[in-house]
Amino acid sequence: MTTPAPPSPSGGSRTPKQVLWSLTPSVYAPSLLEFSGLAALMPVIPLLALDLGFTVPQSAALTMIFGLASFVGPIPAGRVISRFGARLSLVVTGCLLVIANVVAYWMLAPALEGDPEPVHQVTLVALLLVMAASTQVWQLGRQAYLGTALPPTMRARGMTIFGGVIRLGQVIGPLLGAVVMVLGSEAGVFILFAVTAAAGTAMIALFLPPGETGRVPAGARRASIPRSQARLRLNRAVLSRMVMVGVGITPVMMARVNRPVIVPLLGASLGLDSVWVSIVFGVSAAVEILLVIPAGTLMDRYGRVAVAVPCALLLGAGFLLLALLGTTLAGQGPALALVALLVPSVLIALGNGLGSGIVMTLGIDVSPVHGRTRYLAWWNTMLGAGRLAAPLMVTGITVVAPIVVAGAVTGGLCLAGGAWLARALPRVTPSGGTRRG
Repeated sequence: MTTPAPPSPSGGSRTPKQVLWSLTPSVYAPSLLEFSGLAALMPVIPLLALDLGFTVPQSAALTMIFGLASFVGPIPAGRVISRFGARLSLVVTGCLLVIANVVAYWMLAPALEGDPEPVHQVTLVALLLVMAASTQVWQLGRQAYLGTALPPTMRARGMTIFGGVIRLGQVIGPLLGAVVMVLGSEAGVFILFAVTAAAGTAMIALFLPPGETGRVPAGARRASIPRSQARLRLNRAVLSRMVMVGVGITPVMMARVNRPVIVPLLGASLGLDSVWVSIVFGVSAAVEILLVIPAGTLMDRYGRVAVAVPCALLLGAGFLLLALLGTTLAGQGPALALVALLVPSVLIALGNGLGSGIVMTLGIDVSPVHGRTRYLAWWNTMLGAGRLAAPLMVTGITVVAPIVVAGAVTGGLCLAGGAWLARALPRVTPSGGTRRG
């Protein structure tokens, strides 16, 4: 089997559809498989932890491993990719995912049926650490590759499809996980994740070109050891751009992290059961997926500001409306309770769907071509701080105030972020003008 060549940065004579289709076996399909397996396992982790003897707070804390990894993991992941190349790094970490999930099933399935011991708790924690580290390598490696493989005139469309693939996996994964658990047991999701990771890893090994971005030749690494003043000035300029954009886009990341916490808790406070809350999330997911393609087209044609600003403002308005209706319609009956949850959630979904891929696109926009993997690691680390701070903010607020206050604060931050982006983005990101693409 011959390995397809990556699309050239200029796009050559290929149409946008041909360029994007050529990336399906090497990036989009493996991403869908991996995120489907991960999404199948994530909701089950707290339940597995409880069955293995963890307390409720300990079970909740286990999910913070992924938040910590998104903060401390990108820079080490960038060094791995720069040293060994994207394809080798992705294949090795994919194999680690497969092995870890098979071992977890082999060790934890009997414990879930019998009497768990401390060794089983350690096994679960070790698996989560492997998953979190491997996910950082997978995400950064594919993001850096897309930054080179996509022509600048259609970068946003390609990155938006990547974001849409992640969202689709987050819908498919839990459904597959539910089927596996109905037919087998909770531990069966480990095998599901192992299968999807194995299939995705095989596709990367077969289809990701050997000349992938990210790898730095040994001679170049030695030559770059004495850092020049020009390199230091470049680093400062890049970091300045990242901070300028990151200040505005971080509230969007925080809103995305907070939504699956605030919406269910507010639904419960309104008296809605888990079935109605799940329906609200299902409707929201459908709205988001429908906006994936339009969002990328808007960004490429009219600039990043045309999507990033409405995304932040819609998210802010949705969370503020959630807080308002959650307060005014509380105790007014199940029908109005559903309205109080559904209408703001759809508004939030419009903003989130419109912003599909915006964070990854902006990361590539503010990162120089040379050494892009390293700069993207900086960008992901900065945003990882927002992902980590978001649930801590909700926890701190709910200690002293109702959950609607956490929603209002999240909404206010998004509105402020949108105003900031409207001013900052035109200075440092592409302004569009690619209508012919």
